[in-house]
Amino acid sequence: MSKPENRTFLYISVCIGNLVAMTAGIALGWTSPVSPKLSDPTNLENNPFGRLISSEEDSWIGSLLAVGAIIGPFAAGYSADKLGRKKTLLLFCGIPFLVSFLMLAFAKTVVLYYIARFLAGFGVGGVFTVLPNFNSEIAEDSIRGAISSSMNVFVVAGPLFAYVIGPITSIMWFNLICAVIPAAFLILFFLIVPESPYYLIAINDSVGAVKSLKQFRSTNDSSVNKEMQNMKLMVDEATSNKASFTDIFKSRGLVKALIISLSLVGFQQFSGINVVLFYSQTVFEATGSSISSEIPPMIVGAVQLGASFVTPLVVDRLGRKMLHLISAIGMFIAEVVLGLYFYLQISHDVTSIFWLPILCLIVYIIFYNLGFGPLPWTVMAEIFPSNIKSIASTATASFCWILGFIITKFFSSISVQIGMAGSFWLFSGFCLLAIVFVATFVIETKGKSFQEIQDILAR
Repeated sequence: MSKPENRTFLYISVCIGNLVAMTAGIALGWTSPVSPKLSDPTNLENNPFGRLISSEEDSWIGSLLAVGAIIGPFAAGYSADKLGRKKTLLLFCGIPFLVSFLMLAFAKTVVLYYIARFLAGFGVGGVFTVLPNFNSEIAEDSIRGAISSSMNVFVVAGPLFAYVIGPITSIMWFNLICAVIPAAFLILFFLIVPESPYYLIAINDSVGAVKSLKQFRSTNDSSVNKEMQNMKLMVDEATSNKASFTDIFKSRGLVKALIISLSLVGFQQFSGINVVLFYSQTVFEATGSSISSEIPPMIVGAVQLGASFVTPLVVDRLGRKMLHLISAIGMFIAEVVLGLYFYLQISHDVTSIFWLPILCLIVYIIFYNLGFGPLPWTVMAEIFPSNIKSIASTATASFCWILGFIITKFFSSISVQIGMAGSFWLFSGFCLLAIVFVATFVIETKGKSFQEIQDILAR
């Protein structure tokens, strides 16, 4: 297909859809500014519970998001094929987020906080299951990597939003402000953004599919006909070969795709990202630095947002595999040095290098967002055929958040046993394994059609 003269509507649609990704990011970063307020004995009048929370309650408030994110993909993945991508993102992502923040704004008991955080996690799981597929389905092959990885820009804008707004507002107003983002998504996405043409073809709505594709391509002429034909071929093949999860293991190519997808999100989680996002303020407090603990998370969030703009610009030039390698190497170095800082802190005066943990986390965030932040989801959306994509996406997202729950729930206990130094060295070890895995097993999908990718996997 020739390059369209105007991609404005496509970009607007992607940005509107990605508002729900930003909401997921806010939910991920929410714990960092709120947890210290719930544990502050000098500020009980602004504590919704009227008492300090226990460390056990604090760990559940942080980790129940991951529990919801384990379950969310199953509901969202099923709904994406039955109700469509658009309705699923509205019903299974936008609405749970809105309800969650409103509950958190007015709840007076920790049980309601548990429920609200679970709902937020349910939405997060849905976002990471459905939105990558939606973005990849509405994009052209030539810019699919950039469109898909743009989701990460919005995801990382969320924690920065939380880090900046959270410390300067009460818990109630912080959550009400957070609720504005999913509310805006629900309104704009419902009114403006069409359904995925792939889904419309799958339900035999050819007229609707053509209309949708013309809107996304900003054209009224017949230039979309060839792309429509290719979409129909893929959907016809998918519907004539409907598959279950067990069918993945009957094909060498699909087994390889599943191993790649699960491993990439596994290394993403074991790089320690959720510890940085959920407990960044706690990590900085552990350094003993005289800098206000509220400031470094803002710095990290700002760097994360800035770094996230790089990947969409280079992913279709350097490729997914190269960026994953660069990302893992950078994270490995940063976490080795950060672990060394905490090791030296035990028996040495480290006040002269108080800046080192901030620098390490900045470097870590930059390299994380260059590859292992956005690209596992981009690759996931590219390496599975249409007939198995929803099932595989569900499995991948759930696996990701099972690991996220384990790491988030037990990080405090593990860090007590092996220390902060041991914790970050453990994360760096997984980054080293990621380097080996990407170099030897991951395929390059840059600029290739979905069919070409399947042919490579089947070899």
